[in-house]
Amino acid sequence: MKNLKRQWKFIVVLIAGAVGLISQFALHSKSLFSIGNLQFPVHAIIIDIIGILMAISLLLEIFHDWKPGRYGVDILAVIAVVSTILIGDAWAEWMILVMMTGGETLEDYATGQANKELRALLDKTPRIANKLVDGKITEVKVDDLQVGDTVLIKPGQQVPVDGQIVKGTSSFDQSSLTGESVPVTKNPGDDLMSGSVNGDVAVEMKLTKAAKDSEYQSIVALVKSSQAQPAKFVKMADRYAIPFTVISLIIGGVAWAVSGDATRFAEVMVVASPCPLLIAAPVALVSGMSSMSAHHIIVKSGPTLEKLARAKTFAFDKTGTLTENQLIVDQVVTDDKSFDQKELQSLAASVEQQSSHVIASSLVKATDKDLIHPVTNLKETTAQGVEGDIDGKHVKVGKLYFVAPDHEKLNVTSTAVYVSVDGKFAGYITLKDKMRPESPETIARLRRQGAEDIMMLTGDHKQVAEKVAKEAGITDVRSELLPSQKIQAIKDVPKDLRPVVMTGDGVNDAPSLTAADVGIAMGAKGATAASESADAVIMVNDISKVNDAVAISKHTMKVANIDVLTAIGVVIIIELIAFTGVIPAFWGAILQEVVDMITISLGLLAKTKPSDKQFGLEEK
Repeated sequence: MKNLKRQWKFIVVLIAGAVGLISQFALHSKSLFSIGNLQFPVHAIIIDIIGILMAISLLLEIFHDWKPGRYGVDILAVIAVVSTILIGDAWAEWMILVMMTGGETLEDYATGQANKELRALLDKTPRIANKLVDGKITEVKVDDLQVGDTVLIKPGQQVPVDGQIVKGTSSFDQSSLTGESVPVTKNPGDDLMSGSVNGDVAVEMKLTKAAKDSEYQSIVALVKSSQAQPAKFVKMADRYAIPFTVISLIIGGVAWAVSGDATRFAEVMVVASPCPLLIAAPVALVSGMSSMSAHHIIVKSGPTLEKLARAKTFAFDKTGTLTENQLIVDQVVTDDKSFDQKELQSLAASVEQQSSHVIASSLVKATDKDLIHPVTNLKETTAQGVEGDIDGKHVKVGKLYFVAPDHEKLNVTSTAVYVSVDGKFAGYITLKDKMRPESPETIARLRRQGAEDIMMLTGDHKQVAEKVAKEAGITDVRSELLPSQKIQAIKDVPKDLRPVVMTGDGVNDAPSLTAADVGIAMGAKGATAASESADAVIMVNDISKVNDAVAISKHTMKVANIDVLTAIGVVIIIELIAFTGVIPAFWGAILQEVVDMITISLGLLAKTKPSDKQFGLEEK
C-alpha cells in the first residue's frame, strides 16, 4: 500500500505538469491574479496546490519522526518547495516535486530489483496438491490438507507438504532447501521435505505435518517477515542529517546575504533536496538482503546487516552447530583378551542393529556391514540396553549396570555403550559427536574477518566440550550450561566486545538467539523454534555460511556508507555551484534527478561479490 501511495503521488505530479504545460503553452492562459510582483497563472496555481499538499504531507512525516527523537533531512525538501513557491518559479517547484516523488518511485523499483531472489521463493510456493481418496485423485488447496492424508507427487512436481513416502521410489532435488547439488534418492519410509522437486517417477506420500508447519512454508514465512522489515531502516542516513542540513542552510543563507536575492537561496535549496541521501541506504541494504538470500541466508531486517558488519564476539552452540549431531565411534576399549577391538565392535553393532536409539543407529552405521551378524533371541530393555545370541554367545549391550551389574564404576566421560559376553564384562565403545568438516576453517575465517572473541556455549560435559573446542580452534569454552546460563554468558559480554552474534540450531538455543545482538539459526533441518527466534536463518546445512553472512554484511555497509557520503559530497558541490547563481532552480532540480540515478546505481553494487578479505579467505 505504501508503494502504491508513492506511485500515485508521482502520477499526480506528472498529470499536474502535463496540465500546466497545456495551459501555458497550448492555451496561453493568463494570470488569474497577482500578489505584489508574483503572477499566478493556471499552471502555477495547480503546481502550487500540489506542492503545498506534498509539503504538508512531508511535514507530518517529519513530525512523526521527531516524536521518537529522529531528525531527518526531509526538512530540506520542504524548504526547497516553499522557497520556489515564494519566488514564483512554478516549473522549478514542479521539478522538485518530480524529484521527490520520482525518487521514491525509483527507490521502490530498485528495491524490487534487489529483492527478486526473496520473491522467487514466494512465487514457487506450492498451492495445489493431488490428494488420493479411495484411489482417485482430487485437486485440493495445500492449506486444506491434514496430517495423515495421502497425496500423489507427479514427476517434476514440487512436494507441497512435509511427509513420508508410502509407495514408489524416485530422486528429489532438494537444492533450494539444503544446497545439495545432486538429487537424493528416496524410498518408501523416507521423509520428504516440502519444496523439494520430484524426478522421473510418481510417488505416494502420507502427510506428517500440516502445511503451515512444513519446511518450505516455514521458509516462506521467514521471507515474508524479511520483506516486511525494510521500512525500519529507510532512515539510516539520518545520522548525517543534522550536519548536512546545517551545511546546506549555511550555504543557502550566505548565498542570499551575498547576492541580496532570495532567489539565490531557493536555487541552493533546490539542489540541497535530500532524496539521494534517503535513497542510498535502503537500496544498498535491501540489495545486501537479496545477496544473503542468494547465498541461502534469510535475513529478517536491515539492522541485522549493520550489526553483523560490526560484530566483535561470536558464540556457538556445540551439538548440531559446530558438530553434525551425528555420533561416530571414538574408542573401542577391550577388557577381555579373548576379544579384540574389531570383534567387540562387531558383537555390539550386531545386537544393536534393530534398535531405533540414536546411539545404536550411530554404532551400526559406523560398523562395516560385513561385521554385522544375525541375532536370535533379541530382547530390548527400555532405557537400559539390548541383548541377544550371536553364534552361541549371549551378548549384552547398554548401560554398565545392565551388562555387568557387579562391575566397578568406570571413569568414562564420553558417551559410551558397555558390552558383556556370556555374563562377563568385555569392554566398552565410546562415541563422539562428529565435527562438521567446515567448522575449524569457519572459526579461523571469523578471526580473519575481525572477530575478537569466539565462544562455545554448551550444556555438554566439560571434557567433551573442550575436546570439540580444541578441534574447532576455540579457546573460550563454557560447558555444562543451562539455557538461562547461556543467556547470562551473552549478557555478560562487555560493551567493547559487542555486538554479539550467537549461532545455534535447537529449541534450547532459542532464548540465547533472542538474547544476542544477532541470532543466527541453523535452519536446514527445520529447527522451527530457533529459526523464529533468530534474526537470520541459514537454510543449508553449512556453518561456513556464517562467514558469508559477515562478508556480505561488511560489503553491504561499505557500499551503503560510500553511497551516502558520495551523495552528500556531490550535493554539496552542486550547492556551492548554485551559490554562484549559475544554476537556475529548474536545472538544479534536473541535476538532482541525475544524482538520484547515480545513488541508486551505487546502492545496487551491494549485490556484487564481497572481496576475499571480507570473506576471511586471506589475511587483512
